[in-house]
Amino acid sequence: MNNKDKKDQIQVRIASPEKILWEGAAFALSSKNSQGKFDVLPHHATFLTIVEDQPIKISDKKKKVLQEFRFPRALVYNQGSKVSIYTLGSSE
Repeated sequence: MNNKDKKDQIQVRIASPEKILWEGAAFALSSKNSQGKFDVLPHHATFLTIVEDQPIKISDKKKKVLQEFRFPRALVYNQGSKVSIYTLGSSE
């Protein structure tokens, strides 16, 4: 993977208090909060939201879903193309 490919990615980490549930590179993270649907892409502005009982989809450049999670409640935080998701529950 060259440097350009790395710049066109986000690094995603999903954690609960017990363990890391998933960690890896992706092109987009999509979900829905109380304001509606949202996507986090590479170079996205700093972003913080709560997602309640909605799918959180992690996708590649071709919009293929790499992973999908759903938690009762999750905190999604993005800064500098690094997305951290924190949850107390387990994925369904």
